[in-house]
Amino acid sequence: MSRAVVVPAAVCLLLVTLFPSAGADDLAARAAKLHRRALVVDTHIDVPSRHFAEAHYNVGERHSEGHVDLPRMREGGLDAGFFSIYLSADITGPEAVMRALRLIDWTRRQIERNSREAVIATSAADVRRAHKQGRRAILMGMEGGHMIADDLGVLRMYAALGIRYLTLTHTRHTNWADSSGEDPRHNGLTEFGKEVVRELNRLGVMVDVSHVADKTFWDALEVSRAPLVASHSSCRALCNAPRNMTDEMIKAMAAKGGVIQITYVDAFLSQELRDAQEAVREERERRTREIQERYPTDETARREAMRQLSQELRTRMPKVSWEKIIEHIEHAVRVAGVDHVGLGSDFDGATMPEGLEDCTRLPKITAALLRKGYQERDIEKILGGNLLRVLEQAERVAQQMRAAPGAAR
Repeated sequence: MSRAVVVPAAVCLLLVTLFPSAGADDLAARAAKLHRRALVVDTHIDVPSRHFAEAHYNVGERHSEGHVDLPRMREGGLDAGFFSIYLSADITGPEAVMRALRLIDWTRRQIERNSREAVIATSAADVRRAHKQGRRAILMGMEGGHMIADDLGVLRMYAALGIRYLTLTHTRHTNWADSSGEDPRHNGLTEFGKEVVRELNRLGVMVDVSHVADKTFWDALEVSRAPLVASHSSCRALCNAPRNMTDEMIKAMAAKGGVIQITYVDAFLSQELRDAQEAVREERERRTREIQERYPTDETARREAMRQLSQELRTRMPKVSWEKIIEHIEHAVRVAGVDHVGLGSDFDGATMPEGLEDCTRLPKITAALLRKGYQERDIEKILGGNLLRVLEQAERVAQQMRAAPGAAR
């Protein structure tokens, strides 16, 4: 017996605004049903680092600030999300490990207290099971190899606790990999860095190349037996940001089965905005130093002054429309093919474009792709199917490596 698709009124209203003419009613209805039927996956959500310090925060309650919580995930049809375990790359060694463990524990406890609505997932099968149950699947990704403290044993511990991708670097180099945020130091991956990639393969943890230097990407692509993922990167051909990927990189990653997860961050979508931000960079740095000197010990006052500075500078920047996301998706599809493109928002970690203020607006992406003539099965791939395939391939590679003679550690 087939089950009827129930479409929330909020999604219907949103899609009607995208298809205003009477002749578009059928397309709007198709978009709504497709979005609810598809398994929608987002590979980068910064809920833990944004809310960890808030004593009474509950991800199961609807909030007026931020971009993601469980009620809004349900409303926007976001079925699965990788909550990011993130620490500044300035925090290293044992302190980084301890803080990362606290973030993992916080994430797991948030989901446990909302177990009717969500479940911690560690495999593609878990995600699909949760979807059938009508629950949100929450996975965990770790944003920055500095948190393993140069120790494969620590990496194995994180994997056992549920981490399912490791971003090799954040904005600073690790001791074994170059980041896109600094001038090269290691010429990509060191020998230990290559061992990290091999161990990720053995553990079934996806190798994430967002934030890494270009040479680090090429080294990881060569070493990894499993497909790579760029958890929150867009296309450098459209916006020349180091975290974005060149066409050559996107094509090469796709050739080995990988997927680029298009980010929604406005500064990685729009070259116009990026140029405007660069024009005020020196002013921002000067005024930031002045704030730090004015409030050397008053963290609350310093944070408020920085918020006001950011808000002031933001008013001088050009606006970016959510439709830029579609432009990057389409470019990546042209370069790599529809089997190698997905979604990695950076919700709760950055500024979103106008029109995609939080995860309740996600049906816009489905509607836009359908309106542009994409086949429904291909839209389902972009919304989450491609990423789940990569996760399954990582799982298969791990099984093969563990079954090989002498594989035990």
